[in-house]
Amino acid sequence: MEIKDRVGFVTGGASGLGAATVEMLYGKGAKVMIADFNEANGKALVEKLGDRAAFCLMDVTNPEQVKAGIEKAMEMFGAIDILVNCAGTGFAMKTVGKDGPHDLNVFKKIVEINLFGTFDTLRQAAFHMQKNAPNEDKERGVIINTASVAAFEGQIGQVAYSASKAGVVGMTLTIARDLARTGIRICAIAPGLFDTPLLAMLPKEAKDALGVQVPFPDRLGKPKEFARMVQSIVENPYLNGETIRLDGAIRMTPK
Repeated sequence: MEIKDRVGFVTGGASGLGAATVEMLYGKGAKVMIADFNEANGKALVEKLGDRAAFCLMDVTNPEQVKAGIEKAMEMFGAIDILVNCAGTGFAMKTVGKDGPHDLNVFKKIVEINLFGTFDTLRQAAFHMQKNAPNEDKERGVIINTASVAAFEGQIGQVAYSASKAGVVGMTLTIARDLARTGIRICAIAPGLFDTPLLAMLPKEAKDALGVQVPFPDRLGKPKEFARMVQSIVENPYLNGETIRLDGAIRMTPK
């Protein structure tokens, strides 16, 4: 699918991987809805980009806000052609500790954000995508979800995060099969160690130490490299139902 003149919708679009994706889509000529709960960052990005960008306040765990955000994009831009789900978070807690078992509410919250929020957004967007006019490849839309290498090699303390991201991986092929008759493709990207706001809190020495664990290139991934993978998936009509690792060949150790 050509990006120019299409409509993109990016959750978690106000920072990190999401913001890089928004800037890529906009730079390629798309209209873009930035969906995020960080209103200040989202509106600042709209001002930076211009009149083909818009912002909607969205907590992906709030079904009413998800539906309202999708509907706002439809009202403003008339369609949603490309959905990229970048909203997500993590939390470190072992299955059991000295003071007791893993907090079940924490586990539920991480899964609710990373998995339920991803599915809610894509089901709402896909409902509208199926009504798009098909292009020459019979495509009506493209959905890209964000998984993680933790879906395959979760480290100690990542049980909730790993479970949520494994769910994203696990539903990708099934959804591709569900949506095949409508002409909507779906893929997932599983990033490794990326230089995002989550890691920005670490001192430079700590980030450098993480980067050298990557075989090649021996550094943290750049958000723009994630955005380039999004571009590749959107533009290649034969990519469907796949989870693509974007990790510099790293395989995570237990800790």
